[in-house]
Amino acid sequence: MDTYNLKPEHMRAPAHLTREEIQKSLDELDSKIKVLKGRVNATAADSNHTYHEHIAALEAKRELIANKLSDQEDSQSKWQGLKDGLDNLKKDMDNLFK
Repeated sequence: MDTYNLKPEHMRAPAHLTREEIQKSLDELDSKIKVLKGRVNATAADSNHTYHEHIAALEAKRELIANKLSDQEDSQSKWQGLKDGLDNLKKDMDNLFK
């Protein structure tokens, strides 16, 4: 019997994932959560299975990974904003010295 109890507060997301790996992880977690929710509905009420805790833990992990995806998008938009600002500064400097 597996004695490892998944708890939402113990979940963490991998540190270095590409955008594709993040999306793959999200898809896999969605699939696992769907399977576990199906098992909850098929399990007797007095059963000692901890599907609810497992689902909550996977949903917490999914949220952490989804945050990485939005952080990655925010980072890209910040870099693009910085690049645009530098390009505008260069144009202004060129116009100033013409």
